[in-house]
Amino acid sequence: MAKNMAQSPLERNSLISLEQRLATAKRCSREGVVAGAKAAVVATIATAVPTLASARMLPWARANLNHTAQALIISTVAGAAYFIVADKTILASARRNSFNQSASANLEA
Repeated sequence: MAKNMAQSPLERNSLISLEQRLATAKRCSREGVVAGAKAAVVATIATAVPTLASARMLPWARANLNHTAQALIISTVAGAAYFIVADKTILASARRNSFNQSASANLEA
């Protein structure tokens, strides 16, 4: 009996819909990871240059910012940039896909 239910058209449509949703979620997550990684690279370069330059040139920074502090500043900015951009990208993709799904549902009805 369970075999007959798996063959029903309603069950097949829901499985296809579930597979489409999973593929969309995976694609959105991948877009977020790529965008976050790009932002982290840019933020690392944009933070490393002034941090390292100031640690060499300014007397206060030379006295107070050792190598660990410099690395902490740079990595914190890179991590924050990654998570902020990845989160915004994933939310934008989800919002775009929810509008697309609601529009297609209205067309089917």
